[in-house]
Amino acid sequence: MTTEVHRQTVFIVDDDPSIRDALALLFSLHGHPTAIFACAEDFLRAIEPGWRGVVIADIRMGGMSGLEMQEVLAQHPSRLPVIVITAHADIAAARQAFRFQAVDFLEKPFDHDQLLESVQRAMRGLPEAREAMGTRPVPTTLSAREREVMALVIDGIDNRGIGERLGISPRTVEVHKSRLMTKLGARNLAELVRIAQAGQQGRSPA
Repeated sequence: MTTEVHRQTVFIVDDDPSIRDALALLFSLHGHPTAIFACAEDFLRAIEPGWRGVVIADIRMGGMSGLEMQEVLAQHPSRLPVIVITAHADIAAARQAFRFQAVDFLEKPFDHDQLLESVQRAMRGLPEAREAMGTRPVPTTLSAREREVMALVIDGIDNRGIGERLGISPRTVEVHKSRLMTKLGARNLAELVRIAQAGQQGRSPA
Protein backbone atom coordinates (compact mmCIF):
# COMPACT_ATOMS: atom_id res chain seq x y z
CA MET A 1 0.00 0.00 0.00
CA THR A 2 1.54 3.30 -1.03
CA THR A 3 1.63 6.50 0.98
CA GLU A 4 -0.16 8.43 -1.79
CA VAL A 5 -3.45 6.55 -1.46
CA HIS A 6 -3.76 7.73 2.12
CA ARG A 7 -4.64 11.25 0.99
CA GLN A 8 -8.44 11.51 0.85
CA THR A 9 -8.79 7.74 0.63
CA VAL A 10 -11.92 5.68 1.30
CA PHE A 11 -10.88 2.98 3.77
CA ILE A 12 -13.30 0.04 3.52
CA VAL A 13 -13.42 -2.31 6.51
CA ASP A 14 -15.77 -5.26 5.98
CA ASP A 15 -15.37 -9.01 6.36
CA ASP A 16 -17.54 -9.70 3.28
CA PRO A 17 -15.26 -9.75 0.20
CA SER A 18 -18.18 -9.09 -2.16
CA ILE A 19 -19.06 -5.89 -0.27
CA ARG A 20 -15.41 -4.78 -0.20
CA ASP A 21 -15.02 -5.34 -3.93
CA ALA A 22 -18.33 -3.66 -4.82
CA LEU A 23 -17.54 -0.57 -2.73
CA ALA A 24 -13.99 -0.35 -4.05
CA LEU A 25 -15.35 -0.42 -7.60
CA LEU A 26 -18.03 2.18 -6.80
CA PHE A 27 -15.56 4.65 -5.34
CA SER A 28 -12.89 4.07 -7.97
CA LEU A 29 -15.46 4.88 -10.66
CA HIS A 30 -16.05 8.21 -8.89
CA GLY A 31 -12.37 9.04 -8.62
CA HIS A 32 -11.76 8.07 -4.99
CA PRO A 33 -8.72 5.92 -4.16
CA THR A 34 -9.58 3.05 -1.83
CA ALA A 35 -7.86 0.73 0.62
CA ILE A 36 -9.62 -2.41 1.81
CA PHE A 37 -9.36 -4.40 5.05
CA ALA A 38 -11.03 -7.68 5.99
CA CYS A 39 -11.31 -6.88 9.70
CA ALA A 40 -11.05 -4.06 12.21
CA GLU A 41 -7.87 -5.48 13.72
CA ASP A 42 -6.04 -5.32 10.36
CA PHE A 43 -7.08 -1.72 9.86
CA LEU A 44 -6.05 -0.63 13.35
CA ARG A 45 -2.67 -2.33 12.97
CA ALA A 46 -2.05 -0.50 9.70
CA ILE A 47 -3.41 3.00 10.39
CA GLU A 48 -0.95 5.89 10.57
CA PRO A 49 -1.47 9.42 11.97
CA GLY A 50 -1.00 10.99 8.54
CA TRP A 51 -3.82 9.10 6.83
CA ARG A 52 -6.61 11.26 5.42
CA GLY A 53 -10.03 10.34 4.10
CA VAL A 54 -13.01 8.48 5.51
CA VAL A 55 -13.58 5.00 6.95
CA ILE A 56 -16.55 2.85 5.94
CA ALA A 57 -16.98 0.12 8.54
CA ASP A 58 -19.43 -2.75 8.87
CA ILE A 59 -20.82 -3.34 12.36
CA ARG A 60 -20.77 -7.13 12.49
CA MET A 61 -17.39 -8.61 11.73
CA GLY A 62 -15.40 -11.52 13.12
CA GLY A 63 -13.44 -10.25 16.11
CA MET A 64 -13.77 -6.54 16.87
CA SER A 65 -17.01 -4.94 15.70
CA GLY A 66 -17.20 -1.80 13.61
CA LEU A 67 -18.61 0.11 16.58
CA GLU A 68 -15.72 -1.00 18.80
CA MET A 69 -13.29 0.07 16.09
CA GLN A 70 -15.03 3.43 15.84
CA GLU A 71 -14.56 3.98 19.57
CA VAL A 72 -10.83 3.31 19.23
CA LEU A 73 -10.59 5.62 16.21
CA ALA A 74 -12.19 8.46 18.16
CA GLN A 75 -8.95 8.62 20.17
CA HIS A 76 -6.56 8.16 17.22
CA PRO A 77 -4.43 11.11 16.03
CA SER A 78 -5.68 10.69 12.45
CA ARG A 79 -9.21 11.71 13.49
CA LEU A 80 -10.62 9.83 10.49
CA PRO A 81 -14.41 10.23 10.19
CA VAL A 82 -16.45 7.02 10.04
CA ILE A 83 -19.51 5.91 8.10
CA VAL A 84 -21.16 2.89 9.69
CA ILE A 85 -22.89 0.30 7.50
CA THR A 86 -24.90 -2.69 8.67
CA ALA A 87 -27.37 -5.34 7.61
CA HIS A 88 -28.75 -5.40 11.17
CA ALA A 89 -29.71 -1.82 12.03
CA ASP A 90 -31.24 -0.94 15.37
CA ILE A 91 -31.68 2.18 17.47
CA ALA A 92 -29.09 1.15 20.07
CA ALA A 93 -26.41 0.70 17.41
CA ALA A 94 -27.28 4.03 15.81
CA ARG A 95 -27.08 5.77 19.19
CA GLN A 96 -23.62 4.33 19.81
CA ALA A 97 -22.40 5.21 16.31
CA PHE A 98 -23.49 8.84 16.58
CA ARG A 99 -22.18 9.11 20.15
CA PHE A 100 -18.74 8.73 18.58
CA GLN A 101 -19.68 11.18 15.80
CA ALA A 102 -20.32 8.87 12.86
CA VAL A 103 -20.86 10.72 9.59
CA ASP A 104 -23.75 8.45 8.71
CA PHE A 105 -25.40 5.17 9.66
CA LEU A 106 -26.61 3.23 6.62
CA GLU A 107 -28.50 -0.03 6.45
CA LYS A 108 -27.66 -2.60 3.75
CA PRO A 109 -28.67 -2.60 0.98
CA PHE A 110 -27.99 1.13 1.03
CA ASP A 111 -28.48 3.79 -1.60
CA HIS A 112 -25.18 4.36 -3.42
CA ASP A 113 -25.94 8.03 -4.02
CA GLN A 114 -26.48 8.58 -0.29
CA LEU A 115 -23.24 6.78 0.50
CA LEU A 116 -21.33 8.84 -2.06
CA GLU A 117 -22.84 12.05 -0.67
CA SER A 118 -21.80 11.06 2.85
CA VAL A 119 -18.24 10.37 1.69
CA GLN A 120 -18.08 13.68 -0.16
CA ARG A 121 -19.21 15.54 2.95
CA ALA A 122 -16.45 13.86 4.91
CA MET A 123 -13.88 14.67 2.22
CA ARG A 124 -14.86 18.35 2.31
CA GLY A 125 -13.69 18.66 5.90
CA LEU A 126 -16.22 16.96 8.09
CA PRO A 127 -14.57 17.48 11.50
CA GLU A 128 -15.61 21.14 11.47
CA ALA A 129 -19.06 20.29 10.15
CA ARG A 130 -19.53 17.62 12.83
CA GLU A 131 -18.52 20.06 15.54
CA ALA A 132 -21.12 22.54 14.34
CA MET A 133 -23.77 19.83 14.08
CA GLY A 134 -22.98 18.69 17.58
CA THR A 135 -24.16 22.01 19.00
CA ARG A 136 -27.29 22.31 16.86
CA PRO A 137 -30.40 22.39 19.09
CA VAL A 138 -33.56 20.46 18.32
CA PRO A 139 -35.98 23.00 16.76
CA THR A 140 -38.45 24.58 19.18
CA THR A 141 -41.22 24.04 16.61
CA LEU A 142 -41.71 20.50 17.94
CA SER A 143 -44.80 20.18 20.09
CA ALA A 144 -44.59 18.75 23.59
CA ARG A 145 -46.22 15.52 22.37
CA GLU A 146 -43.76 15.25 19.45
CA ARG A 147 -40.86 15.61 21.88
CA GLU A 148 -42.33 12.86 24.05
CA VAL A 149 -42.68 10.58 21.03
CA MET A 150 -39.14 11.38 19.87
CA ALA A 151 -37.65 10.53 23.28
CA LEU A 152 -39.41 7.16 23.32
CA VAL A 153 -38.44 6.39 19.72
CA ILE A 154 -34.80 7.09 20.59
CA ASP A 155 -35.17 4.64 23.49
CA GLY A 156 -36.03 1.95 20.93
CA ILE A 157 -39.71 1.58 21.85
CA ASP A 158 -42.10 0.61 19.04
CA ASN A 159 -45.32 2.41 18.10
CA ARG A 160 -47.52 0.12 20.21
CA GLY A 161 -45.32 0.56 23.28
CA ILE A 162 -45.21 4.33 22.82
CA GLY A 163 -48.98 4.43 22.44
CA GLU A 164 -49.46 2.48 25.66
CA ARG A 165 -47.16 4.82 27.57
CA LEU A 166 -48.77 8.00 26.24
CA GLY A 167 -52.36 6.77 26.12
CA ILE A 168 -52.72 7.20 22.35
CA SER A 169 -53.17 4.81 19.44
CA PRO A 170 -50.23 3.38 17.44
CA ARG A 171 -51.63 5.20 14.40
CA THR A 172 -51.49 8.52 16.26
CA VAL A 173 -47.93 7.73 17.29
CA GLU A 174 -47.04 7.20 13.63
CA VAL A 175 -48.58 10.58 12.73
CA HIS A 176 -46.54 12.35 15.43
CA LYS A 177 -43.41 10.50 14.34
CA SER A 178 -43.94 11.48 10.71
CA ARG A 179 -44.47 15.14 11.63
CA LEU A 180 -41.42 15.39 13.86
CA MET A 181 -39.20 13.72 11.28
CA THR A 182 -40.43 16.17 8.65
CA LYS A 183 -39.77 19.14 10.95
CA LEU A 184 -36.27 17.86 11.76
CA GLY A 185 -35.45 16.90 8.16
CA ALA A 186 -34.67 13.31 9.22
CA ARG A 187 -34.76 10.79 6.36
CA ASN A 188 -34.85 7.77 8.66
CA LEU A 189 -34.67 6.72 12.30
CA ALA A 190 -30.86 6.74 12.30
CA GLU A 191 -30.87 10.43 11.33
CA LEU A 192 -33.48 11.10 14.01
CA VAL A 193 -31.10 9.58 16.56
CA ARG A 194 -28.26 11.77 15.29
CA ILE A 195 -30.33 14.95 15.50
CA ALA A 196 -31.66 14.10 18.95
CA GLN A 197 -28.18 13.37 20.31
CA ALA A 198 -26.83 16.57 18.74
CA GLY A 199 -29.56 18.50 20.53
CA GLN A 200 -28.67 16.89 23.86
CA GLN A 201 -24.98 17.71 23.38
CA GLY A 202 -25.78 21.30 22.47
CA ARG A 203 -28.12 21.86 25.44
CA SER A 204 -26.71 24.27 27.99
CA PRO A 205 -26.27 22.86 31.46
CA ALA A 206 -28.85 23.93 34.02
